[in-house]
Amino acid sequence: MTDHAHDLERVREATDRLLSAASALDNAALAEPSRLPGWTRGHVLAHVARNADALVNVLGGRPMYVSAEARDSDIERGAPRPLDVQLTDVRDSAARFDAAGSAPGDWNRVVELRNGVTDVAARLPFRRWAEVELHHVDLGIGYELEDLPAEFTERESEVLALRFLGHPGVPPTLLGDGTRAWSTGQEAADPEVTVTGTPADLLGWLAGRRAGTALEVKGGELPALPPL
Repeated sequence: MTDHAHDLERVREATDRLLSAASALDNAALAEPSRLPGWTRGHVLAHVARNADALVNVLGGRPMYVSAEARDSDIERGAPRPLDVQLTDVRDSAARFDAAGSAPGDWNRVVELRNGVTDVAARLPFRRWAEVELHHVDLGIGYELEDLPAEFTERESEVLALRFLGHPGVPPTLLGDGTRAWSTGQEAADPEVTVTGTPADLLGWLAGRRAGTALEVKGGELPALPPL
């Protein structure tokens, strides 16, 4: 069973790591490209802040975003802000999410996210943890997939494997990181393709952060995964 209180604590720790690392930047570094195509580091920090507020909306029974256009414009508007404003926004929005996530409530209730996606409220802290950890990596300031907590890497790999499970565009695939294994893609008794690698490389491929060239593939080519 998902322990939302445990995950909230992990979110706090991840947020502290991100803020500490980002505080060493300057305004010029913030305007440089991140690892996400078309986004500067300022875009990444603005998105991290707005995602916290969006999840507060979800916990409050409101739409995650007013619209896709409003989401994008908020990020664009926030991207060029100076570093001190960005850090304050990330910190304050994180505090709002923490308060909403710590309030008493029915954590088994179903909530709606973007594009009709639904989930159980108790899993929202983990979703937030994933946002903070992966976007910290996306900043390209020395925090790598290998630096992610082992618990997060294992759980997020499982989440992403399940996300692609049954997808018609992904062949039946068995994934392994040396100690754990998951199935993904079209369901079949005997997976066509086996993909193995280090936990960081496997997560990087599943999360669209690495091309998968370091992975060992047997039984066919490395499957092309749909965008997240």
